Amino acid sequence: MMKKIVILGGGVGGTVVANQVARAMTTEMKSGAIAVTVITESTQHIYQPMFLYLAFDRVVPAEAKKPERELLDRHIKIVTGIADRIDPESKQVRMTDGTAVPYDYLVIATGSRPAPEQVAGLSEGGHMFYTEESALKLRQALHDFHGGRIVITVGVPHKCPVAPLEFTFMVQEWAQSQGIADQTEIVYTYPIGRLHSLEPVAQWAEPVFAARHIEPHIFFNPELVDPVKKTITSLEGEVLDYDLLVAIPPHMGQDVIGRSGLGDAGQWIPTHRTSLQMEGSEDVFVLGDATNLPISKAGSTAHFEADVVASNLVNLLQGGLGSMRYDGKVFCFIETGLTKATYITFDYVHPPKPTEPTEMIHMFKLAYNRLYWLTPAGLL
Repeated sequence: MMKKIVILGGGVGGTVVANQVARAMTTEMKSGAIAVTVITESTQHIYQPMFLYLAFDRVVPAEAKKPERELLDRHIKIVTGIADRIDPESKQVRMTDGTAVPYDYLVIATGSRPAPEQVAGLSEGGHMFYTEESALKLRQALHDFHGGRIVITVGVPHKCPVAPLEFTFMVQEWAQSQGIADQTEIVYTYPIGRLHSLEPVAQWAEPVFAARHIEPHIFFNPELVDPVKKTITSLEGEVLDYDLLVAIPPHMGQDVIGRSGLGDAGQWIPTHRTSLQMEGSEDVFVLGDATNLPISKAGSTAHFEADVVASNLVNLLQGGLGSMRYDGKVFCFIETGLTKATYITFDYVHPPKPTEPTEMIHMFKLAYNRLYWLTPAGLL
């Protein structure tokens, strides 16, 4: 009997799992013993880290996307459409067009979405860089900016743990490159009592902020934006004026998770921290931003988790027990401006230790943005 592996979500995690299973089980897929299907809402695969560079006009939109079909093994089936709900009892993913995709093993890699609507007025009065559309609007806003107060505000949870710092450092050097540094004030807000949720990163960032005259405001949870007065107010009652507001908005899991009743209030799926199985299930795996795990929502997280899920799926299909475990590993580049970068790597046990920023690490980051697309022999 044919075994059906379905991956819901066509981002980095889902693509890695699909390709690794297909490569390991090519003979079985050719014979019809195993089928691998990817369900994706778009025919395009988006590399979201490019949007940060798009905002600064360092790349163009075409560099951030490729057809999903080009990135997947040719034996993998693609279903393009919107998943309405996941039904673990009948082991089906039900689509909004009325069709259903049955599975024996399901991998949920639906990611997360920015939810600026959670902060009143933010969509109207602020900018972000988490989608192509919003990054292009921010690019235009930066092009039209000739001095004033730039406020970077951070909501939680959000994807890419170091994105707030990256944008802050990059926009500070961008102002210098435009010759408007003397007319520009950079203000950074963060919702807890330090500059970053990861304490070693916060400690590393403090002297950098001081040296670059970036003004920090901690314990600032954004609550209300007034687009007319150009003010942002925190839950704590602090009010800041701005000329340009850039937000790292709070994020939520995808609506299909909520409709399926599988997630918590934020639509994150309860997931075993090492096996990556959905809590209470042996045939559903969850990875990337879709989980509720206390680990950074980052592309590298999804990739490392995908390696574990793919290995376990192959092992299970071959009669094993699927015993590989995820150790919480994350790797993040940190752009510290327009020409230098550092990085952090950490897991459930070992905290991050930022290194001295260098031009070489920045070049590695830019190179990775290109290497990402190498497939089927490359990173995906």
